[in-house]
Amino acid sequence: MRKGVVYLVGAGPGDPKLITLRGLEAIQRADVVVYDRLASPRLLKHMKPGAEKIFVGKLPDKHMMKQEEINQLLVDLALQGKTVTRLKGGDPSVFGRVGEEAELLAENDIAFEIVPGITSSIAVPAYAGIPVTHRDFTSSFSIVTGHEYKNKTYSNVNWTNLAQASGTLIFLMGVANLETICESLIDGGKSPDTPVALIRWGTWMEQETLTGTLTDIVQKVREAGFQSPAVTIVGKVVQLREKLAWFEKKKLFGRRILVTRARSQASDLVNQIDELGGEAVEFPVIRTQPPTPVEAQQKRDEALRRLDTFDWIVFTSVNGVDAFFDRMKELRLDIRLMGKARLVAVGPKTAEALERRGLLVDVIPPVFQGDALLETIAPELEAGQRVLLATADIARTDMPVKLRELGLDVTKIDIYENVLDTEGGEHVVELLQQGAIHTVTFTSSSTVTNLILALEKLGVEKPLELLAPCRIACIGPMTVKTAEKAGLQVHHLAKEATVDALVRSLIEEQA
Repeated sequence: MRKGVVYLVGAGPGDPKLITLRGLEAIQRADVVVYDRLASPRLLKHMKPGAEKIFVGKLPDKHMMKQEEINQLLVDLALQGKTVTRLKGGDPSVFGRVGEEAELLAENDIAFEIVPGITSSIAVPAYAGIPVTHRDFTSSFSIVTGHEYKNKTYSNVNWTNLAQASGTLIFLMGVANLETICESLIDGGKSPDTPVALIRWGTWMEQETLTGTLTDIVQKVREAGFQSPAVTIVGKVVQLREKLAWFEKKKLFGRRILVTRARSQASDLVNQIDELGGEAVEFPVIRTQPPTPVEAQQKRDEALRRLDTFDWIVFTSVNGVDAFFDRMKELRLDIRLMGKARLVAVGPKTAEALERRGLLVDVIPPVFQGDALLETIAPELEAGQRVLLATADIARTDMPVKLRELGLDVTKIDIYENVLDTEGGEHVVELLQQGAIHTVTFTSSSTVTNLILALEKLGVEKPLELLAPCRIACIGPMTVKTAEKAGLQVHHLAKEATVDALVRSLIEEQA
């Protein structure tokens, strides 16, 4: 059997957007991803369908798998002909034991590639507002492992030289040995008043920073219950934090927000949350697909083939626009068939989706819901006109009824259908059980219904109790009604039915 290849990839310090392009490519092409706890699980969403993931992470008090076993696992997987990506936090060459993994691969004549990552020794201080060098303080820095003491009968650290060096000192994973580190530096000649900072879960939503001096930092850590994983910075550059701290000042910093929107539409909301310092957890409980009932397919195609007979065409979502034109392409129908019709979009995003196809919208209601739409276009409607409603299979039925009451000939087609999606739900349930989700966002009634159904399908007996500690934010009054009817308490309603308005409501919540 042909041997596979192994990519030894640095995942960066935690923020999933800090991975390199090469590292991302390695995740996307892998048959198997072997990862640890310091690699963001959000990176795993880039895996190709069907790829396997294996967690080999180490906890402070428990090793899931010994290093020797991880080394052999990589060999065994490659010998099966698989493309393997070993995803390691930070940079794999900085105390990442990548040399040991690469040595065994080389001994077994297995092709491998080391993909550098952004090391936490530099990135984590930067996210805390502490540059490791500064022309007014120091032009050098040293990186030291925090695990060199107590657990070993020897030490490769020359404490006297290290203490007397003028540069910044960076200790990785040294919380448990902090007292030894501080005492050794002072004994080596370092001033007891030297500034110290500990940064826990740097670049993550949970980032926490504690500052002090070599004299008092150990006591401060004990009082705060400060635990690993953390980076320790020793040096005058720590003084810059008060002026340069930026990440923790972002408006959604410290908030983990569940996004239930379909993945095809979630990117805007996810990106805005990330830009504001929050962490967006994607759980697209809705997946869209073409309608499955044969009758619905036939009705859709028959309507599309006679587009030239309609006076109005109403689109109620971006998904509807995409599905509409995808099917037109499959049927080889010319867009010029729509020349007679006036176009209506329920919302600016839907209008933008039409404009990207070169079609200008005639009507956008001021409030993005059915009643407002009817009020907006009612003066321009004439009895006998033909209206095509291209909607989802679960769309409300009152609009076609009211249009018919006005004397219009209405054709409603299911241009797509929403189906329940539970992919990645186990991780979401785990976060909810830990109380690690602060806010849940709903962008439609179907996201409310499907989240509850998804949790039940994942084995949650009482989903409302699981969601009760979370803040609930909704787009639109209909979504609020559905959430409240389901038994959820809604804390925030976006003033407009847009993602931007929803994000503004989250910022107001944080304030």
